[in-house]
Amino acid sequence: MRYVVQLNDERKSVSIESDGISYETEPAVHAELSDIEGSPVRMVKIGTNVYRVVVQKRQGRGRYTLWVDGYRFETEALDERTRAIRDLSAASAGPVGPAPIVAPMPGLIVRVSVSVGDKVEAGQGIVVMEAMKMENELRATGAGVVKTIEVAAGTAVEKGALLVSLEEVN
Repeated sequence: MRYVVQLNDERKSVSIESDGISYETEPAVHAELSDIEGSPVRMVKIGTNVYRVVVQKRQGRGRYTLWVDGYRFETEALDERTRAIRDLSAASAGPVGPAPIVAPMPGLIVRVSVSVGDKVEAGQGIVVMEAMKMENELRATGAGVVKTIEVAAGTAVEKGALLVSLEEVN
């Protein structure tokens, strides 16, 4: 079985074979893994080298924090097929960052509660608009900085109109 292991920010290939494990293009070596009873420590023997490893599962499939002989590593180990699927889905993912505030329906802008350059938090009220004789407060879906304000109080807008654009906090 072949795995793609991302160790910190570097990707490497690891194969588990009947005669041992191989790393990248190196020949296979014998490997053993054993638990130390009553402890989170595992002993890993690769060839003639022995390592003390503490593994902490992180959120997400194949994601771990490893402490190997006192050094910390962030890692993700996925089989080749899962890694390829994840890479393809990430490539086709939409834009990253805070979503712009758009009019959910036709209406009249009552109040804009922010200015250009203001930092906003997720859930913070940005714009109040009136539609069908009701006031609706439109909130930020994520943290960001106000990039542009496209409307002012008293402006009539159509559904889907851009009201406020946000950018990521630096």
